[in-house]
Amino acid sequence: MTEHASTPDPATGPGPALPVRPAVAADLPRIVDLIREHAAYERAEPPAPGLADRLRPFLFGAERDPGLTVLVAEDADGELLGYAALSTEFAFWDGARHLHMDCLYLTEAARGRGLGAALMAAVRDHAGSLGLTEVQWQTPDWNTGAIAFYDRLGARSRPKQRYTWHPGR
Repeated sequence: MTEHASTPDPATGPGPALPVRPAVAADLPRIVDLIREHAAYERAEPPAPGLADRLRPFLFGAERDPGLTVLVAEDADGELLGYAALSTEFAFWDGARHLHMDCLYLTEAARGRGLGAALMAAVRDHAGSLGLTEVQWQTPDWNTGAIAFYDRLGARSRPKQRYTWHPGR
């Protein structure tokens, strides 16, 4: 994916170029701020202190995981307004890898300006660059705006309950 590439709206076709690019290490403090905003928006507990220190080695450091990617959306002044956090996963039912979009978040002020579609186009392009033909994600069932957006893209919902388990705690 090239920086500031034309990012067509997956639902409506080609559109104007919007600034979506892979994150760089200097973006990490703002990404962590966006993650905190995202957690509050989803009515979740905030991340524990030190998130940037935990993410840095896997995204940009010696332990860099090539299966992890963060894409960022920015305005014309370079302010980061949103992000998509991606990882590759293996689905045993399919016997194939897919791209998992762990998070997609835009600040409230950035919504409705085409950045969500630009991020999703960049996610699609990233999946294609990895030879992956499926992207999976989830959103809270009360997030009707996101659900309508994903439906407009042509995504299909697969209802399930999500569980978390911390057996070591």
